[in-house]
Formats: sequence, C-alpha cells, structure tokens
Amino acid sequence: MSAPTTTGLAPSDAGLRRGVMSGPELAAQAIANIAPSAVIAFTAAGIFIGAGNGTMLSFVLATIVILCVGYCVSVFARRHASAGSLYTYVSKGLGPLGAYTAGIALIVGCWGIAAGSLGGAVSYMSDFFGHLGLPMDSLAGKIGLAIVLGGLATLFTIRGIRLSARVSLVLELVSVAIILILLILALVAIGPQAWDPSQFSLSGVPFLGVPAGVVLGMLVFARVASAGALGREAKNPYTAIPRAIMWSALVVGVLYVFAAYTQIAVLGSDLGTVASPLQAISDKIGMPDWFAPVLTFGVGASFFAVVVAPLNVVGRIIYVMGKEGVVPERFGRTHTTHLTPHRVLLIAGPAAILLDVIMLSFGVHPMDIVVWVDTYGTFGYMVAYSLVAIACVLYTRREGMKNALVWITATIAVVAMIYVFIANVYPVPAYPLNVIPYIFLATMIAALCWYAYIAKNRPAVLAAIGNTETDALEGVG
Repeated sequence: MSAPTTTGLAPSDAGLRRGVMSGPELAAQAIANIAPSAVIAFTAAGIFIGAGNGTMLSFVLATIVILCVGYCVSVFARRHASAGSLYTYVSKGLGPLGAYTAGIALIVGCWGIAAGSLGGAVSYMSDFFGHLGLPMDSLAGKIGLAIVLGGLATLFTIRGIRLSARVSLVLELVSVAIILILLILALVAIGPQAWDPSQFSLSGVPFLGVPAGVVLGMLVFARVASAGALGREAKNPYTAIPRAIMWSALVVGVLYVFAAYTQIAVLGSDLGTVASPLQAISDKIGMPDWFAPVLTFGVGASFFAVVVAPLNVVGRIIYVMGKEGVVPERFGRTHTTHLTPHRVLLIAGPAAILLDVIMLSFGVHPMDIVVWVDTYGTFGYMVAYSLVAIACVLYTRREGMKNALVWITATIAVVAMIYVFIANVYPVPAYPLNVIPYIFLATMIAALCWYAYIAKNRPAVLAAIGNTETDALEGVG
C-alpha cells in the first residue's frame, strides 16, 4: 500500500470548514467538555466528604495542574493547527507510536466522557420532566430519553461545528447563570455567615483529604484541552486555541473555587450528606417552587453539552487517522454539505447511546453510568496528557526553544497524572470501579496490536502519522 497523501485533501474529500470558529466558540468547546454546572452539582460534595474545609484548596491545586497541562498543549497549538489535536502534537515529540497511543487514549477519553455524560443528561432531564408532571423515570422513559438526547447530540455534531459549539455555549451559559444566581442569592441570604474563615485556615482538614480531593478535581478538569481538535476550523488558530485552553481552565477553576466555598459556607457539614447540594441550598434560602425545575434543567443541559463537545473531538481525530491510513480511508472524508466527519459521528454517537441503553436495561442508575463510564474515559485523558507533556519537553529541546517553564509544567503534569492513576487503582475500589482500569488497559492493548499490524504490513503509513493537514509556524514559541 502506498503512503497516504499528506500534502492536501483527497479529491473525494470535501474537507473541514476552514476559519469559521471564533474565540468564544472555541472557549465554548473547551468549557462544554468540562461541564462546569454538572460538576458543581455533585462533585464538590464528593470532595467535601474527604477534604472537608480543604475542598476549595483541592480545586485550587487541581486548577494549577490543569493549567500546567494546558500550557504544554498550548506550546504545540501556537505552532501547529490540526484537527488531530494531541494525536498530531505528540507526533512532533514522540514519533508515530507516541502519537498513535495518545490519539487512541484521547478517543477513549472523549467517547467515554460523552457516553457517561449521556447518563447524567438522562437522569436530570428525567427529573425535569417529573417536575412538569410528565413522569419519565420508568425504564422505557429513561431509554427513550437516552435515544432522543443521544440522537440530538449526534445530529448537532453532524450538522456543523458552529451549530454544535453554539448549542454548547448557550446551554452552558444558561446553566452557569442559573447556578451563579442561586449561589449569590444564598450568600446574601445567610448574611454574616457568608464569611467562612475556616476554609482559609484549613482547620480540621484531614492530612490526606486534600490530595484525594485534588484527584477528583483533576478528573472533572481533564477535558479542557479539547479545543485543540478545532485547529483547522478556528479563526487565527495559533493564538485563539491557546487562549481558549488557558482562559477556559482559569475561568472554570475560579468558578469551581467560588462554588465550593459557597456550598460549604451555606450547607456546612450537611454538604457531605445531602443528595442534591444545589437543591438543598435552594430549599434552605426559600427559593420559589418554580426554581426547582429550572435548576434541574440547567444541570441536565450542562450534561447534554458535554455529550456534544467530546463527540466533535472523536470525529476529528479519527478523521485525521483516516486520511493517514491508520483507520479505513472512508473515515477520512467529510460530509459534502456540512463539512463534518459524519461517518465517524454516525458510529460514535449511536455507540454511546447503545452503551447507555444496555446499562439502563440491566438496572444501572443513570448517575452510576456517569461515574463508571467517565472513569473509563478519564484514564484515556491521563495517558494522553502525560504523553503530550513529555512530547512537549522533547519537542522544545529539539527545536531549540526556551523550555525551562515547559520542564516545570510538564513535570507537574506527568507526576499529577501518575498520582491520579494510582489513586484510582489503590486502595482497590469497590466493584465495578475495580475492573474499569483493566477494561481500559484491554482497550489500549487491542489498539496497540492494530498498530503492530500496521507497522508490519503497511510501514509507509507510519511516516504519515501526525503530518496530515498541519500548518507549522516556524520561529513561534
């Protein structure tokens, strides 16, 4: 087999839409992947159980780690614009094998997060319809919601990157606005108690509580670098994408810190026991009855947004792999009208729906789907981010770039990712979380077997990995 072309698009490929994504739309892609509203709704409570008054500090430290990862990604994004995202970036430092491993890991991460978040969307939208007097909590109702919501997410990604990004942006703005209004009103309502110095003194914080909280905090931050996959579709990608990655991480980090502080200040020790912290805050300050469905819709919308955004990344990475011959060439083509990798999306979207339907059919609660499948996806992000950090060190050294800050940020990133991985496997968690690492490892081993097959039978493909549709700006650091 001859090597796939890397100098341009094949005649049969319509290509991706060029230069249409604005800075806010890129930020929407990054923020939607993080799902800040969904995280605020339940993650702070989980961290509080272990970290107590150190919850806010846990989010601060998690933000620092993710900013380190974002910086390493941004070094590449300032010089290379590619739909391959980390797959392409890692190739510049670690070669074909590293790029392929990072690409597969990122696909696993994005698809896992999309499939898991679909469960969250089902859970909260079911509650939303219940508030409206339309019960959807039966098995048939939940399966119906999974099909409809997953189908809509797939449709949005196929119809165009700007449409899906704008949907994500609107949904996240609405959901964040709802939650911010609630939190601000809560601080006003409790008056002098809004000042909680114990959260700054860290009084009574368990020794290992904060590190454990950092692990959870990093897990919810892990998707921030997704905007890199829109390098070919962004306006001014060499400046817009790095800004989108870094600023979205910083803004969301500040939001998490504020939300954590407020939830602890308002609920105190009850934060670790209530089923829905935001609803508990709403009840405590006496919000009107109509606010409950609004709040529920906001969180459900956030989960839906994080179904849409990762699917965009999956589609573009596999699209690039298709152009390079790593996967069948038919996946390296876009829709002639919408200019999106529709063939990939028509598999990835329904696959996420199918997984959720199967798990629901076996009696798994939708929020358990979030925890279990998101954990599987997060392992993918950990591998991809570790590889991009290492690649960044090697790349900047080879290019003769100043890389003292790269060394620092990459070291922090890699050490943190290793720590997160270890913390998720030891002490051994309860079933089924104890088997998820092995499912992830089996996925990666199967993928590496395919790489070995390509290396043996189609070695010319290896030379193309990471080089398709990439523009390089020399001398930009």
